[in-house]
Amino acid sequence: MKLTIIETGRAPGALADRFPRYPDMFRALLAPADENLSFATTSLLDGEPLPEPAACDAVLITGSPFGVYDSPEWMDRLRAFIRGAAAARTPMVGVCFGHQIIADALGGEVRKSEKGWGIGRHTYELVSKRDWMAGAGQTVSLAVSHQDQVITPPRGVTTLARSAHTEHAMLAYDDIPAISIQGHPEFSDTYVGALYNNRRGRALTEAQVDAAIASLDQPQDNALVARWIANFLRSASSA
Repeated sequence: MKLTIIETGRAPGALADRFPRYPDMFRALLAPADENLSFATTSLLDGEPLPEPAACDAVLITGSPFGVYDSPEWMDRLRAFIRGAAAARTPMVGVCFGHQIIADALGGEVRKSEKGWGIGRHTYELVSKRDWMAGAGQTVSLAVSHQDQVITPPRGVTTLARSAHTEHAMLAYDDIPAISIQGHPEFSDTYVGALYNNRRGRALTEAQVDAAIASLDQPQDNALVARWIANFLRSASSA
């Protein structure tokens, strides 16, 4: 299976010279989980055209500094692509902004949360499970970096994971092959710590950054979530 990664964001400022681009992070995450996966990238940031949804084996939409309410020239094109992929039953995975834009495009509500920034290691309660979630326990823990949230999922969507901060942290679409997650399984702790420090004294206070970085000492489930994504893609392609 070829997974087309739609690039909607990059590391900010000088971090772009120190760390891989987001599609490369996803390749590094997912390749060990399924040796039969191959990858292609479409960069909306570079003005590249989106492929025909029905021509893709599967797609993954990355995180982004943009919100669904912003107006880069590609935002409405991406919404149309998501609706086309849903109609064609092309398997979709969304992460962070990808999680939000899939929900937005398919009728959900997404906006900045009154709960403020989500940063650091967040642990979510698993409230529903699917067959592709092999090895799932009671919780899943990932690094996060977001202000926006899915406030109301679209109809026909099941919330799989939640926390006090993020009510709809992981979603499964019941009528189409799509899943999405607010956390970042592709982010290393080194990168996410640098990302928080990049916002120190600007978007985030000293205390917020210190607490977020300290929380990264807690275990993470990046590899587990990678296996879930790979399992989902295999099951969706054989359905």
